[in-house]
Amino acid sequence: MDEKTLQAVMGLIMYGGDAKSCAMEALKFAKEGDFTKAHENLKQAKQDLASAHNAQTEMLANEAKGKTAQMTLLTVHSQDHLMTGITFVDVAEELVELYEYLAKR
Repeated sequence: MDEKTLQAVMGLIMYGGDAKSCAMEALKFAKEGDFTKAHENLKQAKQDLASAHNAQTEMLANEAKGKTAQMTLLTVHSQDHLMTGITFVDVAEELVELYEYLAKR
């Protein structure tokens, strides 16, 4: 795996994991009733996902140019981190909204 691909793969792992962590923090704050901090963490999670998406887009663009990335366990693992991060942030957004709704009742 070349250095540029390795950096993109590590970016997916790092930013995908960071997004999930921020979403977890958002849920913690929502449970405590601190919706300002919950939304700040969700915003950061989305920024992390955007960074991960940029790394993935670079990999896809390279593949479209004929520069296929070597499929390794690390490559698959990076995609797993991204998809888990995306899914977790989506669910966290819904749960924070639910906590806010319940807090207003």
